[in-house]
Amino acid sequence: MGYPIEPIEIETRIYFVRGHRVMVDADLAQMYGVPTHRLNEQVQRNLSRFPLDFMFRLTADENQNLISQFAISRSGWGGRRKYPQVFTQEGVAMLSSVLRSERAVQVNIQIMRTFVRIKKVAAGNREVLARLDTLEKKYNRRFRIVFEAIRHLMEPPMDPAQLS
Repeated sequence: MGYPIEPIEIETRIYFVRGHRVMVDADLAQMYGVPTHRLNEQVQRNLSRFPLDFMFRLTADENQNLISQFAISRSGWGGRRKYPQVFTQEGVAMLSSVLRSERAVQVNIQIMRTFVRIKKVAAGNREVLARLDTLEKKYNRRFRIVFEAIRHLMEPPMDPAQLS
């Protein structure tokens, strides 16, 4: 009995913050079918399982960048009093040990598969860049502009904090 969440839905909820691919607590809570405050409550009860490389709280600037760049909901009247926590791949994996529902386990499996697929795509891009280097050395300057344009298109998305 799975809890189907489309991989594209998961991918659109993975952001790049402080050099890490992360997911926001509210998005995870929605996928797990629990209120955000319950997810964070369980994390707080098990804080020793979540070191800073597994989870961290966004700063005001990071939160504002996510809101403006990716259309994450703003806290409305009576909304959040703290900035969201975000979880790295390892933090998401650890969530399955503190959220003990079958749904949490199934959703985590889907999320882990998505993180792995994203890493494979990034590794593939590195291979292509290495091949471009080889071709660039082999051919003359006329193709330099083409190679530079291809490299630019393959660059990972910039951290929204760097855009401001």
